[in-house]
Amino acid sequence: MVEKLDAAGRAKLPQDLPDWSPAEGRDAITRGFRFADFNQAWGFMSRVALLAEKHDHHPEWSNVWNKVEITLSTHDAGGLSARDVALAKAIDRLVA
Repeated sequence: MVEKLDAAGRAKLPQDLPDWSPAEGRDAITRGFRFADFNQAWGFMSRVALLAEKHDHHPEWSNVWNKVEITLSTHDAGGLSARDVALAKAIDRLVA
């Protein structure tokens, strides 16, 4: 079973994932992305989907034209876990 992120891991989130925010009302993190158009947004989502498969961890997300919203939480752990941090870092590298 996957463990929830401990206090030390949570304390490092703002430093490790400065573009991600706590999701309101949930033990999760979220980030919004904007692209030039739908094509770029969809391409980004395709790359994230491949990453998610590699990490065996899948995001909650939505897409409206050039915007993509991603929320990460580990359902098996009942909240944030190291899996979420690892996938968020990998997603960040896509847009760096």
